[in-house]
Amino acid sequence: MSSAAALGVGRPGLVRGPRPERSESAPALGERVARRLQGLVGVPRTLRGRSVRALAARVDAAAVGLDALGDAALDERVAGLRKHLRRAGIDEALLPEAFALVRELAGRTLGTRHYDVQLAGGHIMALGGLAELETGEGKTLTATLPAAVAALAGIPVHVITSNDYLVERDAAAMSPLYARLGLRTGRVIEAEPEPERRREAYACDVTYVTNKQVAFDYLKDRLALGDGQRLSRRLSRPLASDEIESPQAVLRGLCFAIVDEADSVLIDDARTPLILSKSGAMPDVAAVRTALKLARSLEDGADFRIERRLGRIALSERGRERLADAPATGSFVGERRREEWVLRALSALHLFRRDVHYLVRDGAIEIIDQPTGRRSPDRSFEGGMQPLIEVKEGAEVTPERETIARISYQRFFRRYLRLAGMTGTAREVSQELWNVYGLATRRVPTRLPSQRRNVGMHLCATSDERLDRAARRIAELQAQGQPVLVGTADVETSEGLCTRLRERGLEPALLNASQDAEEAAVVARAGEAGRITVATRMAGRGTDIPLAEEVAAGSGLAVVATELSEAARIDRQLFGRCGRQGNPGCFEQWVSLEDPVLAARLPRPVARWLAACLAKGLSPRLLIPVTRWAQMAEERKGALTRRHLLEAERSLEEMLAFTGRTDR
Repeated sequence: MSSAAALGVGRPGLVRGPRPERSESAPALGERVARRLQGLVGVPRTLRGRSVRALAARVDAAAVGLDALGDAALDERVAGLRKHLRRAGIDEALLPEAFALVRELAGRTLGTRHYDVQLAGGHIMALGGLAELETGEGKTLTATLPAAVAALAGIPVHVITSNDYLVERDAAAMSPLYARLGLRTGRVIEAEPEPERRREAYACDVTYVTNKQVAFDYLKDRLALGDGQRLSRRLSRPLASDEIESPQAVLRGLCFAIVDEADSVLIDDARTPLILSKSGAMPDVAAVRTALKLARSLEDGADFRIERRLGRIALSERGRERLADAPATGSFVGERRREEWVLRALSALHLFRRDVHYLVRDGAIEIIDQPTGRRSPDRSFEGGMQPLIEVKEGAEVTPERETIARISYQRFFRRYLRLAGMTGTAREVSQELWNVYGLATRRVPTRLPSQRRNVGMHLCATSDERLDRAARRIAELQAQGQPVLVGTADVETSEGLCTRLRERGLEPALLNASQDAEEAAVVARAGEAGRITVATRMAGRGTDIPLAEEVAAGSGLAVVATELSEAARIDRQLFGRCGRQGNPGCFEQWVSLEDPVLAARLPRPVARWLAACLAKGLSPRLLIPVTRWAQMAEERKGALTRRHLLEAERSLEEMLAFTGRTDR
């Protein structure tokens, strides 16, 4: 890249404007086909051990003599590197020298140096790829390599992760290294909403932030700066001399994002759009109560049927006839409106479960994010579902929310000029990551050989049998002095399992969506001998689990999954908590035919037949292909949902542009 071109790409300035971002336009059919074919051929690819060693050799060659330099001499080397990067941008030829300097200064400031596999992961991300590094390989330190290179080149960097705890932890841990490089580190968390503090944090060279916070700030900036068309024009042309930066905006554009836990952020969180809303009118509580009363009077199987595979409820002819006889007043005037109200009420009663889809806390409804198991107190159910669930649970009825801006995560992250990522579980969604974000996944081998053992999958007929047998197995492991980390899908299951364990005289540490404030401390102790930790799916993700000395010398941490997740990738995230960095460890999975993933896919007669086969002694291993088929079907459904959301967002954008509206 020429010096002139480098100045215009990747950072705010006279060429790109004060807040640069990538303009989004739907790719032509030929481009989409070419990208898909390229993805099939080249994604994913595994980075071979010799490639890692070759890269490390180039960095080692550039590092010769650095360990003998004093601080002043190192400062001169950093200043020289900054000058080169400012001219050339993120140039691959400069990466060995840059990585060598960052590694040397990391050793001096943090007391730890980057391993060869971390150099490889940093190289992939610096060039705009996604590095699949196994759990425990040190992704936090790895991210400092591309972040430092980009920041030294003058490109604002957002290191994006999934929760505020990781933002605060990683920013505090890595800031000494950035400071030694002459770079400023900022952080943005939900507890500090003041625009001035956020503007100051985004003005830093490297900013740690969650995907939710940065996307919300982007939407707020769009509203503050005016309509979308005017904003696009300002972002796509050089800054005029009479244009000064608006004091209302907090971001400096979308220049370079390094996404930690990339599959969670770019895939799991991408199923629902991010919505900026304001308080609206109070719902019609009388109509809500009437709808729930009518719904409770209908009989499952006779008046309606639950289509769990599609996540919806359908009225039968008898059900429609019964509703036709209901009072037709107020919101219930008209057959169609009456049916819509009752269908929503039936969904609230039968499809949305307390302690699975939401919690009731201090008289209020709090949504549980399904992929992560975390509380989402700032979200509300859409489509008129919120007041129905509030009345159903006797909670306080809140005003309806009026949408003022929205964007999907797919569209948001595609607007970054440069995008990179890292995660331990990307291979299953590598094709989607390439098709949607243009991220090529490259798997990095582990630093040490893995000692993780797969004990296998155990299939049970019912949920109660599954929990009973899992509790018995956990007690056996604990009696041997082995620590056990148990993964559950929801609050209801975690509490039911803990009850069974306490009946056996055991005292598990319970961590679920209603206790997530303390999750890091709880998970960090999961490696103590004989300790049992029961946690919902993603609790403590990103938190290291150090093993007690006697545990590391023995069998290591045992991970027990108590349900089949909707994606094999999510199960692998949990299994990856054991056997990290060459430590011993094992994992196993307990599944029942009543698990939602299986129940949604297996017709009831087939499920009953399989249960009978299990009762007669059929080996559960013979049914493992059935579980894999159901899981793959759920994965395809999720991918289709995300694709439809992206297409719907594009269509709505085109419609608003055609009508002259620019409120998105």
